[in-house]
Amino acid sequence: MSEYVLDASAILALLNSETGGEVVQSLLPRACVSTVNLAEVYARLAATGMSAPEIREVISLLGLSVVDFDQEAAFSSGELYRHTQPAGLSLGDRACLALAQRMGAVAVTADRAWLSTETGIQIRLIR
Repeated sequence: MSEYVLDASAILALLNSETGGEVVQSLLPRACVSTVNLAEVYARLAATGMSAPEIREVISLLGLSVVDFDQEAAFSSGELYRHTQPAGLSLGDRACLALAQRMGAVAVTADRAWLSTETGIQIRLIR
């Protein structure tokens, strides 16, 4: 079981060689990602002009365990809305938090707004 759940912002920090990317690199062997956050990463890479085969290769090289966003995840992320809405967190953000909650893992993000939420979920900010 994974110790960390990566948000799209954390993965993109690594892929774009941004500040905090080195932290994400060190967590990869013990991390996973929700299919929702994976879709966000894919979309951002596609927006840069990368081809589908290139995107799939880059993502596969990360070696992340990918966890399906199922009905239970949908309910959990919906429940988190009331706690995260004041901070403006998105569905993708809540998907990451819901998975971390379900797994008893740490949610990893580059988004400082997460720290203003009161979810009871451990959050690690990468920068």
